[in-house]
Amino acid sequence: MNEPVPSSSRTEADVRVDLAAAYRLAALAGWDDTIYTHLSAAVPGEPGVYLLNEFGLGFDEVCASNLVKVDVRGRVVDGTGRRVNPSGFAIHGAVHAARPDVECVIHLHAPWGVALAMLHGGLQPTSQWAMRLHGRLGRHAYEGLALGAEEQVRLVANLGALDGLILENHGTLTIGRSVAEAYLLMHILERAAQAQLRAMAASSGRVLRVDDALAELTHRQWIGDGTERDGDAEWPALLRRVDRLSPGFRD
Repeated sequence: MNEPVPSSSRTEADVRVDLAAAYRLAALAGWDDTIYTHLSAAVPGEPGVYLLNEFGLGFDEVCASNLVKVDVRGRVVDGTGRRVNPSGFAIHGAVHAARPDVECVIHLHAPWGVALAMLHGGLQPTSQWAMRLHGRLGRHAYEGLALGAEEQVRLVANLGALDGLILENHGTLTIGRSVAEAYLLMHILERAAQAQLRAMAASSGRVLRVDDALAELTHRQWIGDGTERDGDAEWPALLRRVDRLSPGFRD
């Protein structure tokens, strides 16, 4: 029941369960921000349509059936008339429209990611976690709460073909070819940020970092030949965890 489903045969029901699980796991990890921030996932077979949390629900209240279907313009298209947060489609709609190869987009205000977003140097090759993301994170300058059409263009240009963004003074964003991949990349990013910031605090900012050549080698070793995505091996265990600790997400 918990084995990964091949991308080519995934159904909307599969994606709903995985996305609801990711919301619950994020809540268990302390990554939620009351009712704000979002995890989204494209609906198989419906180009330009994705799933998003209903506005007003906490991450620990999200389940497969209460995810809302939204198009890339932010219109609710499932006939329910439920509300979604405009900032959800402003960021997520822009990324899904620009990156049809992506299943999942995760944007958080998680504590260590927000702290990392305040640093000029961003994520440094100071831990093995950080090396998975070496050269794979863009940066997007803070422009206030509003995210209009012009900023959307800048955001997707800064993302390009990368795995995520540091949203300066704001938070973090990761994407994935599956919900599992996007979630694992966010897990790695949050762990790397935590390790770097703790080390910086303990050493007045003087931390040991590897050179770019070694960081690039470690990155290549981590991703291998690309046939196995981040999350493919870990996701079944994470589903079992959320089944134990936050049941009901499959409903």
